[in-house]
Amino acid sequence: MAEAGHDNNVMMWVVFGMLLLILQGHAAAEAAKVRHFKWDVEYVFWSPDCQENVVMGINGQFPGPKIRATVGDTVVVELTNKLHTEGVVIHWHGIRQLGTPWADGTASISQCAINPGETFYYRFKLDKAGTYFYHGHYGMQRSAGLYGSLIVDVGEGEKEPFHYDGELNLLLSDWWHESVHHQEVGLSSNPMRWIGEPQSLLMNGRGQYDCSIAGGAHYSSNSTKCSLGGGEQCAPKILHVLPNKIYRLRIASTTALASLNLAIGNHKMVVVEADGNYVQPFAVDDLDIYSGESYSVLVTTNQNPRNNYWVSVGVRGREPKTPQGLTLLNYKPNSASKLPTSPPPVTPLWNNYTHSKSFTTSILALMGSPKPPTTFHRRITLLNTQNKINGGYTKWAINNVSLSLPSTPYLGSIKYGLKNAFSTVNPPESFPNDYDVMKPPVNPNTTTGNGVYTLTLNSTVDVILQNANALSENVSEIHPWHLHGHDFWVLGYGDGKFDPKRDEKKFNLKNPPLRNTAVIFPYGWTALRFVADNPGVWAFHCHIEPHLHMGMGVVFAQGVQHVNNIPKQALACGLTGK
Repeated sequence: MAEAGHDNNVMMWVVFGMLLLILQGHAAAEAAKVRHFKWDVEYVFWSPDCQENVVMGINGQFPGPKIRATVGDTVVVELTNKLHTEGVVIHWHGIRQLGTPWADGTASISQCAINPGETFYYRFKLDKAGTYFYHGHYGMQRSAGLYGSLIVDVGEGEKEPFHYDGELNLLLSDWWHESVHHQEVGLSSNPMRWIGEPQSLLMNGRGQYDCSIAGGAHYSSNSTKCSLGGGEQCAPKILHVLPNKIYRLRIASTTALASLNLAIGNHKMVVVEADGNYVQPFAVDDLDIYSGESYSVLVTTNQNPRNNYWVSVGVRGREPKTPQGLTLLNYKPNSASKLPTSPPPVTPLWNNYTHSKSFTTSILALMGSPKPPTTFHRRITLLNTQNKINGGYTKWAINNVSLSLPSTPYLGSIKYGLKNAFSTVNPPESFPNDYDVMKPPVNPNTTTGNGVYTLTLNSTVDVILQNANALSENVSEIHPWHLHGHDFWVLGYGDGKFDPKRDEKKFNLKNPPLRNTAVIFPYGWTALRFVADNPGVWAFHCHIEPHLHMGMGVVFAQGVQHVNNIPKQALACGLTGK
């Protein structure tokens, strides 16, 4: 009898265990949701900086709706193009699109542009928590205002490696009064007409042109006060906080041109996340953020609770002709109309690169983060130059090839082995040894091309981004480079021309940060390493919108034969549409 009782107990525990597993399975299924969004993209009248203009909005709003979801969730965006005369795509910046390269939202690379009147379904899984955003990736539609926030929270039962009491969100952008179409024609003209500096800097889509919210303060005698009631489209989005709390401030930059510096009056910021990856926490008074980057910082509201404090953004890396963007850190219960007692923080000098490099090189991976492989299978060195083509048109080129995308998306033409869809000539792996990066090119002429760097699946690839002098003497610009479909380790930065013998010794293989966007400083180099483990075709390009428009990018392909279930609609153009 005792044995029978024992067996019954065992059975009971087995049944109980199975029930527990089923319930856990249900809980996991419950936790991982499918989140549906129905979006219409259309032009709308809007006043981002108090001057009415036309912006590219989603569902009649600018910036577009914020997506908030959890790791493991599947996002489905039903996107209808309500623009009358142009195609559209949306790129989910920082989302790796594991298994769904067709949903990356890059026209001519991962999909066909969505035609006016058509609807396309983006469907992808969120595999990593972090601060991300989305934006247009066709022509210069990001400059037109097609962008919004995308926040991914940690999964059920998971914890962030830092504590905070509340959360704030800042999406930074720059804004021109001249239309994007006007800008594009200027860039493609001979001689080129440059877009100039932005009229305004926007925080969460709001800025002020020809007036300042600091105007009228005793320390701001030379600026006109904005007369705003708070309900206007350009009225600042105030950051409301309680005293003696810790806030996580998520910051993302979707600027078309401007490198920015952010500071909060009297408050230090502790950097804890960069591009969806945890970093070794470090405290700063101000933070440089380049186009395509995102950060989380912790802010402790431990200042005089009777005051409010300025949050300011200013231009770095280019001579600023754009006023600072401002909003308020409002300590409750103070009125949000109460101006701070001190002036807004001063942005560091635009060309103080020592300050910029000090911040950038302080970013290191949190202990326990994945480490890079110690060796690489292939090294590609990419020389960034400004050039001329066809007797005077200005271009940006990589190893003297300016990217000109084909009419058939690479994902389809490579998957189906289509001939003549793009150039089968391999793009250059490096540049001539005798090229002087400190001087304008001796021969400024370049060519256009659309060849692809084909990477061996699961191989380790090193990319050396090499900056150089532009066409004018003593000019070398900042370029933030963004890789689709992957994160990479930033192994190091240096000045002048990269020398493997000398510079490889300086690589950080111990705790390099994982990023999806990295900057090259003027006349400098940046070394990256990534594992080509995500089958698909992926853009790698300068995130400055006019630079990409002028050819500053390359294309990586890997394991495309392993990509399945590409929706027909993604390839309904060019040779794959026949």
